[in-house]
Formats: sequence, structure tokens, C-alpha cells
Amino acid sequence: MSAPATDARTAHAAGVERLLESYRAVPPGAPVRLAKRTSNLFRSRATTDAPGLDTSGLSHVIAVDAAARTADVAGMCTYEQLVAATLPHGLAPLVVPQLKTITLGGAVTGLGIESTSFRNGLPHESVLELDILTGAGEVVTASPTEHPELFRAFPNSYGTLGYAVRLRIELEPVAPYVALTHVRFHSLAELVAAMERIVNTGRFDGVAVDSLDGVVFSADESYLCVGRQTEASGPVSDYTGQQIYYRSIQHDDGVTHDRLTAHDYLWRWDADWFWCSQAFGAQHPLVRRLWPRRFRRSRSYARLMRLERRFDFGDRIERLKGRPPRERVIQDVEVPIERCTEFLEWFLANVPIEPIWLCPLRLRGDDAWPLYPIEPRRSYVNVGFWSTVPVGATEGETNRRIEREVSELDGHKSLYSDAFYSREEFDELYGGGTYRAVKQAYDPDSRLLDLYAKAVQRR
Repeated sequence: MSAPATDARTAHAAGVERLLESYRAVPPGAPVRLAKRTSNLFRSRATTDAPGLDTSGLSHVIAVDAAARTADVAGMCTYEQLVAATLPHGLAPLVVPQLKTITLGGAVTGLGIESTSFRNGLPHESVLELDILTGAGEVVTASPTEHPELFRAFPNSYGTLGYAVRLRIELEPVAPYVALTHVRFHSLAELVAAMERIVNTGRFDGVAVDSLDGVVFSADESYLCVGRQTEASGPVSDYTGQQIYYRSIQHDDGVTHDRLTAHDYLWRWDADWFWCSQAFGAQHPLVRRLWPRRFRRSRSYARLMRLERRFDFGDRIERLKGRPPRERVIQDVEVPIERCTEFLEWFLANVPIEPIWLCPLRLRGDDAWPLYPIEPRRSYVNVGFWSTVPVGATEGETNRRIEREVSELDGHKSLYSDAFYSREEFDELYGGGTYRAVKQAYDPDSRLLDLYAKAVQRR
């Protein structure tokens, strides 16, 4: 074992001990939470002065085994750090969520997705084993054979069954470049049909496809972004400067081509937070020239959004203009691919938000994951939309309508943002029976929040 790897494991062991000490410092009966300054969750929650768990020693890559194509990673390590450690070996995680600040532990317990998900599934499916700090204050190693019930229930539990301390994940070889083909469609049905063909065959125009996602700008303007890894060098685009990635996709008809380094492809959405940087003026040419490049990233925009929510700037401006306040509609939903056109048509007719992100996925394995029971061997499309709409007559009116439509189409909604389900609906959709059994086994005193309380009641 090399000295750096030994040092990393020693540092990790010390970080785990600090985590356990901070757990023991929480008064008996008091709720246990992480002490985190940042989050990729977008739901409101009650404030608390209770002490949090010290995760400061759990934000690094422990080791990369290039021969075995695995990595041991601390739970609070960001994908930005993880990719920086694996790419020099010509390797990457099987699924790299789009934003640099997402942590590996967060993507596994909260679900994550990206353009390789049509062939590699979701991030938790490439986890070989993980150490979890349970609500009982114990660190247990969970895998398909050790504590298998906790291993299967951990995805989509959002820290209510425990916190990932260390994860061992699979890696896959990656080429140094990604060649992109952007295909325009004038019909949503044609776009979804083409997407389904690629998912089923793994090919586009007879060529193997490594990555696939899409963008809907309107009912008659939508695109598939088809990626192919390549060793061939050549000119590459840079979307961290004046150019904006999602605008580069748009064209009048047919196809266009682009090329990015593997690194820049993985973070192509981060520089503008997909397209949400527009809300802060960062896409205006003059403002963009003045906006420091190091601040063109999701972390900066998330900080600005938290300030906006804290001081209510948006609704104050709306009131000055004589308009009603705004309801946040920040959601990702999974809809069966055969119902995707129906959902998109409904959404565009009822929700004034665009663009919309599309990302196809299929589970890698043959087993369902009980807290997010999408069906194995069935293709889905993740539909992402992140904006605001005028408030309705009731709290969360638009979000509630979306929830009903998704359920009617046999889909699921991710829980990183606001949710409005009844307890009965929630249990039916998110494996309530299984969840309670695992919760009782590993958090018998309910030191961690209940999933419904955290996701819906926003405690």
C-alpha cells in the first residue's frame, strides 16, 4: 500500500472517530442531524439550534484501486473531488450527477442521475458496500450479504436510516474526449421514440452511444444530446467562459456536433446550474464578462438562492410590481418512457416552465429498491424542471397537480424538494412498510428524523 493511501485511511479513521464523538455528545433523546453548511436539498425545513454531527473528516477520497476499478470514498466527498482522483487513472464513477457539490453519500441516500443512467442505472447500484452510522450510534458495514435489508433500504432514505461514512463503488474506463451530436426534433413524440430506440439498442445511426440526455424548449423545439467517448483529439469547446452550454444545443434543423474533454463533459451543466444562472443575470453578456469565472458554478448560485430565500427578495419584487408571490416548482420525476410524451404534453399545457431536462434511465439489476420502487427492466425518463410559478389558491397547488399527474402515469417523484403527499400516499409510493421495519431495527429510539417528517412535513 502506498504512503498516500495509508495516510488517507488514517485520516479517515480519525474522521470517523470525530463523527462518533459528536454523536455521543448529542444529549440522549435529542434528534441527531448533520452539521452541514451547504445542501443540495431544495425544501424548506424547520431551524434548530441542536448540535450536529461532525463530518469534517469525511470529505475525501480514501483510495482508488485502478486494477480492480473501484474507489473507497468518504461519505461527504463531492463528485468534483472524486472525479479529480479517478480521471488520472482513465476511470470515472458509473454515474456522475451533474453538479460538482453533490456528495457521493448524498447521491446514494437521495438518488442521483445523469446521462449514463440509461446503461448504468442510478449511483447506488454501483455501490459494492458502505459503512453507515445508524441512528443507534453504531457504524455497520452494509452490502448485498451483510445487513442486506439496510443496504437495500438505504437509497432514497435521505439520512433517516443513517449516514454513509465510507462507500466502495465501481468505476468504469473513460476516454479523454466526448463527441456530441445534438439532434433537433419538432415533435415530442418523435423525440421520445428516438430516445427509446437508443435506450433499447444502445446505438444511434449505427454507432454505440455512451451518454444520452435531452432538452425541451417548447412543444416544437426539443433536442437529444447523444454522446460518444473517443480517444481522437481535436478542438474542444469551453462552457465555463462566455459560451453557455444549453444555448449551444439549439439550432434550426437536423444535427450539430460538438466535442468536450471528459472532464468538461461531466461538468457541462454546472457552470450555469443547467440554465438557472439566468435568474441571477449571469447569462447577460455584460454581466457574464464581469462575473468571475471561479464563481460560475452551482455552489455560487446555490448560495445566492439561499440568500434570496432568507430575505424573500423575489416575492418583494413581485409585490412591488403588483403581482402575486411565486411558488417554487423544483422537481425531478421519473415517468415510464411509454408515458413520457403524455406527461410532457400535459406539463407544457399546464405549467409555465421551460426549458425541461430529460434523462432516460433503466435499473442495472433485476431487483427493485424498496424505497423507490421503479420497475427493473422498464425504461423511464427523468424529467427535471426548476423554476417558479404564480401561487395558486392553496399551498403548493402546482406541485400537488404535478404529483397527481405523475402518480396517474405510474411514475415517481424525487424527494429532494417540496412534497405534499398524505401519509397513506407516501407509504404506498415509497415503501412505507419496508422502511418502518428497517427503521425499527437500526434506529429503535428514532434519533434520526422519520422520512415522511423530513420529506413532506419539512422538519
